[in-house]
Amino acid sequence: MTTYTLKAGTSWDEVWARCRRAAPEAFDADRARNLIAGEWVATGEVSPHRLAIDATEIAGPPLIDEAEARRAVAAAAAAHREWGRVGLDERRARVAQAVDLMTAERDLLALLLVWEIGKPWRLACADVDRALDGVRWYLGEIERQLQGRAPLPGPVSNIASWNYPMSVLVHAELVQVLAGNAVISKTPSQGGFHCLTLAHALMRRAGLPVTLVSGSGAKIGPALVRGEGLGALAFVGGRANGRKIASDLADTGRRHMLEEEGLNAWGIWNFSKWDELGAHLKKGFEYGKQRCTAYPRYVVQRQLLPDFLEMYLGVIGRIRFGHPLAVERPDDEFPELDFGPVISASKAKEVRDLFAAAVGAGGAPVARRALESGRFLPGQDTSGYVAPACVLEPPASWELRHREPFGPLDSIVLVDTETQLLAEMNVSNGALVASIATDDMTFADRVRDEIRAFKVGINKPRSRGDREEVFGGRGASWRGAFVGGDLLVAAVTQPADGGHDELYGNFEQYSRYPAT
Repeated sequence: MTTYTLKAGTSWDEVWARCRRAAPEAFDADRARNLIAGEWVATGEVSPHRLAIDATEIAGPPLIDEAEARRAVAAAAAAHREWGRVGLDERRARVAQAVDLMTAERDLLALLLVWEIGKPWRLACADVDRALDGVRWYLGEIERQLQGRAPLPGPVSNIASWNYPMSVLVHAELVQVLAGNAVISKTPSQGGFHCLTLAHALMRRAGLPVTLVSGSGAKIGPALVRGEGLGALAFVGGRANGRKIASDLADTGRRHMLEEEGLNAWGIWNFSKWDELGAHLKKGFEYGKQRCTAYPRYVVQRQLLPDFLEMYLGVIGRIRFGHPLAVERPDDEFPELDFGPVISASKAKEVRDLFAAAVGAGGAPVARRALESGRFLPGQDTSGYVAPACVLEPPASWELRHREPFGPLDSIVLVDTETQLLAEMNVSNGALVASIATDDMTFADRVRDEIRAFKVGINKPRSRGDREEVFGGRGASWRGAFVGGDLLVAAVTQPADGGHDELYGNFEQYSRYPAT
């Protein structure tokens, strides 16, 4: 049996020391700071926070109260007015400088993602690289994109989830700033707050009008959603919080982009290319399916079940999971894993309990890897880890029938007709992505428009995309303006002449969908 050790130079204490050297203004010996009114301030209550990677206890985010949040919003609004007097050439130069500064600290940003949210090294680096490469594209396109456009009347408020701090949140902030807006952002309470602190320290050094605060949604959410002077809200999270935010915004007329969850599904019908599908499904387990475009549900034509299971069980057997920094020798390269822990020990327990509940109510446990088959350090706490598992024909009453598990837990539903297939793919009232696996292109063309997902792939998965590709959702998976490419810039700007602005998006009153 192989015994593993921690990769040299990657302990939390060493990573924290590197953060203090890289940005001493943002990190104290025992805590991170909030960035308010352009200054790093030691405000907020800090409590212990346990990392899922091995239960290491670190300082949690510095949680401010509502009064401090309102002060931060007011300061961001003042910064927005000042930034509005900065020309595009200067904005572009400062954003480019911020990208260069983060590029120089790329490995440290990635290591923080490994520790804080459990991303394997390759995926952590990809998160950072996608953010920076994406912004470089906008730097080259922004002059064209801003023709006839002007900044919003106030700063953009960002409330994002923990799973993609760089490629979703920081990427969006830099584009918002490039378009002429100041920004204020809330760190996710579950993880990623130290990575965001370092990123914002570098952004601030480049002279960008950024504000970063931590706090519970219940306490500071009202200020970040309805605060006086805000120009727009960008939110990534679950449907319950998204519905509440949409309700809170209803009487404001404020610009919004609310990305909510959906149950993304693969439909398998009259299909034979199992090796190709297996490669897609293997890649789909990256980061333990803790992303908005993961596919946790397979709707399979009954007669294809034997072939599907043969392929799928082979995929499950090849999944590599465990501690993202566990190596055989200290100087070895980072391990090549599909996923590490889920975001917390409580989330791991939830996923295990959901599997047990489905089986207890009559679902068939067709796959469940042993946790011991993962890659772990001797004696380490593994309470934050879940091995991949799958339930065949879960009961209709199962809690995950209409929502995503956000973990490595799949379900398979069998169908006999096209009507059943569409109904089972659309159970969540809207999704961000969906895919059909079929040899019959006539069938694919016939059903793709009846699938309530923003992006539908034929014999391939769909992803969030960035740069030129638009992103959004249908049904209850999205509210407000679509983003990505030109539409991201449109979402955070307004007509320079003060005229009517027709945005593409999924709105309460109407929906306009661009060709994608």
